[in-house]
Amino acid sequence: MRFKTYYRQRTLFFLVVMLLFGTIFLPRSSTLIVTQNNSHPVQINNGQILFSPVSSKTTYLIDRTGTVNRTWSSNYLPGLSVYMLDSGSILRTIDIASGQGGSGGVERYTYDGILNWHFEYYSPNQYQSHHDIEPLPNGNVLLLAFELKTPTQVINAGGNPDLTPSSNIEFDYIVEVQPTSPTTGAIVWEWHSWNHLTQDYDSKKTNFGVVADHPELIDINFGGSQTDWLHCNSIDYNEQYDQILLSSRNLNEIYIIDHNTTTAEATGHNGGQYGKGGDILYRWGNPKSYRAGSSYSQKLFGQHDAQWIKPGCPGAGNILLFNNGVGRLYSSVDEIIPPMNTSGYYSYESGQPFAPDSPTWSYSAKPAISFYASFISGCERLPNGNTLICDGPAGRFFEVTPDKKTVWEYVNPYPNLLNNNVFKIQYIPPKEPPQPKIPDLQCDGIMSWSDIKVGSTVSGSFQVSNVGGNESLLNWTIDSFPSWGTWSFDPHFGRELAPEHGLVTVHVTVVAPDVKNTEFNGYIRVINQDNPNDSDVIPVYLKTPRNTVLFSFVNEFLRNHPFLFPLLRLLIHE
Repeated sequence: MRFKTYYRQRTLFFLVVMLLFGTIFLPRSSTLIVTQNNSHPVQINNGQILFSPVSSKTTYLIDRTGTVNRTWSSNYLPGLSVYMLDSGSILRTIDIASGQGGSGGVERYTYDGILNWHFEYYSPNQYQSHHDIEPLPNGNVLLLAFELKTPTQVINAGGNPDLTPSSNIEFDYIVEVQPTSPTTGAIVWEWHSWNHLTQDYDSKKTNFGVVADHPELIDINFGGSQTDWLHCNSIDYNEQYDQILLSSRNLNEIYIIDHNTTTAEATGHNGGQYGKGGDILYRWGNPKSYRAGSSYSQKLFGQHDAQWIKPGCPGAGNILLFNNGVGRLYSSVDEIIPPMNTSGYYSYESGQPFAPDSPTWSYSAKPAISFYASFISGCERLPNGNTLICDGPAGRFFEVTPDKKTVWEYVNPYPNLLNNNVFKIQYIPPKEPPQPKIPDLQCDGIMSWSDIKVGSTVSGSFQVSNVGGNESLLNWTIDSFPSWGTWSFDPHFGRELAPEHGLVTVHVTVVAPDVKNTEFNGYIRVINQDNPNDSDVIPVYLKTPRNTVLFSFVNEFLRNHPFLFPLLRLLIHE
């Protein structure tokens, strides 16, 4: 009897293993899971979803049926977010460095899959970008990063030695990067959490004060003894008020800071649009962190993907986030209304938690414990009022109505159903038809020259077109080009370019710099003269060879004396 039971259990075990193992090799079409409730409006019907699976080097753009409309391939896994820009290009974090949240760099691909920017931001044992990025309207990119501080530095800053890890500690910060060439970028703005600390542990150390009196600062001794202290995992930007929204998973809080500061002002407590320098303008989720509540006051539990709801969507200007529910064992998507006036200032009553007391809308499953994503995950409000949710660990995307009915669902099959985690997703609305009489500048082309003799002249070309409304007229000009070399353009500007005129070819010549064995990178920037925000760039690359004169002489000599090749080959092998 015992033998029969053992045999039955062993057979069942192998059947389960074979079933699970076999799903890896099933055709993808057979593993695609899409459901839709046709009795409710489904916003995703009219748009697409962009996502990059955590374990895949491919980024996908799908429609409501799960059909893959486009893919982008990279040499790197995501690190972790990806976004589509208005131009159709994608901006994708890349995992090139070990560390919390991966990343270490970012890449930009054109809609057609051409890599036109690869920027790395990490230095071993010093700093590293991680988790999330935020493209800005001016073409720059905000990167989340961490810098390492030693235990001694933390203790000198007021850290309690009993809470300070014995290894280096990660402190989050932000850099704004301006792309300057296909492989470089300039840091034009920074903000560091290290500059906005408080503590009441040691009066002889820096940052000493009354924690409860300084909700604009972060208590360095709050949050335990983790080396990854804040663990910021998302960043968002509000163009109307020039503010930045951060999510700290480990402290269970979100923070809003002023972006309208200089880097110098961002290190201090004065200046900027709101007069507080780089201090926190607003925080929410865990008032215990600034001594204004208890553990019963906590609202956030390891949250991700905090964002302002976009203009044109119900709730625009409110904050939406995925509340993972670490510690309470169920997840929710919460919408809050910050106490902000029309000028972007936040109200706060001293000694009390920041408002609001509770979300204005929240989604959770019934029963609540049936939906629990303990890590990653995201959400987004749609134009029709529905909310798109990403259950990251399950690779499951679903759309819910304001009354919390699920109307669409998709399970990511890539790279396979057993390894389909997704950090977050982005809804891509259908492209609006061009508005009449409003031009839209577009440039196409890449110029690359290799082994160019110093001082010689090379030529190339790119195209300019107006893809705006039928009655629009575009006045364009070349705004900037690389400082290396001597450049000329024909034409260098144009007027009243209509969409029906098609492509205008700009012929380019450049005299190579007088520097041997050097790579030169850069961009040619073309702008709409009537709207400088309407612009596009052409990547350029030029490389000069090593010892050009000697190489040319040897090459010419051997060409005229071919009988020397056998002797040369013999000498090389000897």
